[in-house]
Amino acid sequence: MKIRRPLVLHCALLALSFQTTVFGQAARDTRIARQGDRPPNIIVIMADDLGAAELGCTGSDLIRTPNIDRLREEGMLFTQAYSGHCVCAPSRCSQVTGLHMGHAQIRDNGEIPNVDGLYGGQRGLLPGTETIGRVLRNAGYKTAAVGKWGLGGPNPDEIHGHPLYQGFGFWYGYLCQRNAHNYYPYYVWRNFEKIDLAGNTRSLEGEQYVPDLMADETLAWIEQNADDPMLLMYWTPVPHLALQVPPDSLQEYLDLGWNDPPYTGGAGYLACDNPRARYAAMITRWDRDVGRIMDKLVELGLDEDTIIIVTSDNGATFAVGGYDPAFFNGGGGLRGAKGSLWEGGIRVPFIAHWPGRIAANSTSDYPVASWDIFPTAVELAGASTTVELDGISIVPTLLGEAGQTPRNPLYWETPAGNGIQAVRDGDWKAVRLNAQSSADGPIQLFNLATDPNETTNVVDQHPDIARHLCELMATMRTDAIYQEWMFCP
Repeated sequence: MKIRRPLVLHCALLALSFQTTVFGQAARDTRIARQGDRPPNIIVIMADDLGAAELGCTGSDLIRTPNIDRLREEGMLFTQAYSGHCVCAPSRCSQVTGLHMGHAQIRDNGEIPNVDGLYGGQRGLLPGTETIGRVLRNAGYKTAAVGKWGLGGPNPDEIHGHPLYQGFGFWYGYLCQRNAHNYYPYYVWRNFEKIDLAGNTRSLEGEQYVPDLMADETLAWIEQNADDPMLLMYWTPVPHLALQVPPDSLQEYLDLGWNDPPYTGGAGYLACDNPRARYAAMITRWDRDVGRIMDKLVELGLDEDTIIIVTSDNGATFAVGGYDPAFFNGGGGLRGAKGSLWEGGIRVPFIAHWPGRIAANSTSDYPVASWDIFPTAVELAGASTTVELDGISIVPTLLGEAGQTPRNPLYWETPAGNGIQAVRDGDWKAVRLNAQSSADGPIQLFNLATDPNETTNVVDQHPDIARHLCELMATMRTDAIYQEWMFCP
C-alpha cells in the first residue's frame, strides 16, 4: 500500500520510523491473526451532520446516547478527529477512497437533474475507482453499504458511481441526497431495485421510517454473512434535516419539558412542532440502532472479532430547518459549522471499539481524519492496494503499540463561497478564503494548541510558518476533474 508522504522528511526520523514500522507491522500482523482464522470484521458507522459535541461521551448533557457511550467506555476516543469535507458527498468520497480533498474526485455536492420522476443523485465516482469496498472484497470480505450514498446513481449518466459498481456487494438506502431530506420518502433502493414505501408521502409522519428499515436490513445482512469477514459502511442519514422521528422516540424528550417553540418551515424543510426534542430524539433512536448492531454481534459470537468505528461526515449544521445551534452547542464552542472549513465544520466524533484489542476507556490526541479509515482497514484485513493514499493507518494507535506513522499534513478545500482552503500541520492551521479567485491570496493562521476556537489570527507574528502552510496549499492539491470545482482558473 502506498501512502502519500509529507513533503519534507528528516532523514533520522525517517530511518527510525522505518525500523519501528517494519518490526511493529510484524507484531501487529501476529496479534491480529491470533483472533482466529480470519481477519476482523470492520463496521464503520457514520452519522450525518452530527456535531463533535453531540454525544453523551463527547460532552452533550442534552442528547442521550447510551450505546455509543458504552462503545466509548469500552474503546478509544480520538479527541482531534476530522471529517473529509464540510458537506456530505465529498466527505463520503474521502472515506471510501482514502484521499483528502486535494486529490479526491468528488469535491462538492454536484447535483444531477431528476430523471423519470426520481431524484437524480450526485456526480458519481469514476468507473474502476479504488475504494475500500473494492480492496476488501478482493481480499475475501463480504462488503455492504447502507444509508445515504450521494456518489452516483440513479441517473443513468452517473450510474457507474453506484455502490454495486464501486466494490460493495450489497446496497440499501438513498442513492440521492435530495431524497434523503425526508425520512418518510416514497422510495429507497435495494441494490438496483427501487423499493416503494407504502404509506409514505414525504410528510412529517408516515408509516415506514427509513432509518428503522436501514437498521433492519443491516442486521439481516450481518446474520447472512456471519461466516465470512465483513466490511459494513453504515451511513445513517441521521440527524440531517428534516426533523422527523416516530412518536414513541419523540415522547422521551417531550417529557423533559424543554422550552421548544415550533419551527414554521422554510429553506425546503418541513415545519414541525418541538424541533429541539425531535432533533435529540432522532439521535437517540439512531443510538438505539447502534445498540441493536452491538447486540447482534454478541448474539452471533462476533463482538470480539469486530472493530467498530463511529464518526460523522461533517460538523453540526447551522441555524436552518429547525436546528438550534445555540441550544445544542453541537460544535462544543468551536468556530463555524457545516459548510465551513473552520474547526466546527470539520471536527467530528471518532470512537473505535474492539474488545480485547483496543484498551477500554482509552483516549488518543493523534489527529485522525476520515481518509485514514481506508488504509487502516487495509492493514487490519491483511489486504493491499497499489493506489497512493493520503491516509495513514492508525492500527498502532488503536492497539496501543509503537510504530505509529507521524501525522502528515491534513488538507481540505471546498468551492463553496468562492473557494476555501484549509491545511493543518502539527498544531498550526491556515485558512484561505476566496481561493477560487486567487492562488496566493492572504491566509489566516491559528495555533490550535493555544487557540482551538480559531479566535486570533497570528499570521503577522509567524511569517515563516505562514509561508510553509501556503506552500502546502499549493502542493497538496491537483486540479479537480470538474470545471465548477476548479480553483484559480
